[in-house]
Amino acid sequence: MTEVRIEPWNEGDLELLRQLNAPEVRAHTGGPETDEQVIARHERYLRGPGPRSGHLFTIVLADGVKVGSVGYWDREWRGEQVYEMGWAVLPAYQGRGLATAGVRAVIAAAAARGDRRWAHAYPSVDNPPSNAVCRKAGFTLLGETEFEYPPGHLMRSNDWRIDLTA
Repeated sequence: MTEVRIEPWNEGDLELLRQLNAPEVRAHTGGPETDEQVIARHERYLRGPGPRSGHLFTIVLADGVKVGSVGYWDREWRGEQVYEMGWAVLPAYQGRGLATAGVRAVIAAAAARGDRRWAHAYPSVDNPPSNAVCRKAGFTLLGETEFEYPPGHLMRSNDWRIDLTA
């Protein structure tokens, strides 16, 4: 697997977020956002943990090229406080194990906080690559669920869970 590292989201990552807003990247997450929405998302990522944001990172190759994003944030799920995880990789870099490596790194970061037992990911049932990332990163498939994303839109998702204390 290709070696990657994660770096905290910073001011210079707006262009990466714009590139990740491509239709082929956002096909399973409600489609591309307007530039105003992308800028607002970037500003939430910069502010860090809080409403509608969390701990966001860039996925960085050994040569310093930023190829995607990965993060985790607070969520209440079925009466329990958990982390939700999400990621995206630029199309030119997909299929190389980079998302899986980034997700494994962010699992370690979330586990190091020591304040949640579980992290979940909710990829669309129609998104085989993201479901494969969950499997390869060590998540357990709990089954299908209806999940609201983007806000106001229900989608059929798989509920994947990983034990952060293991």
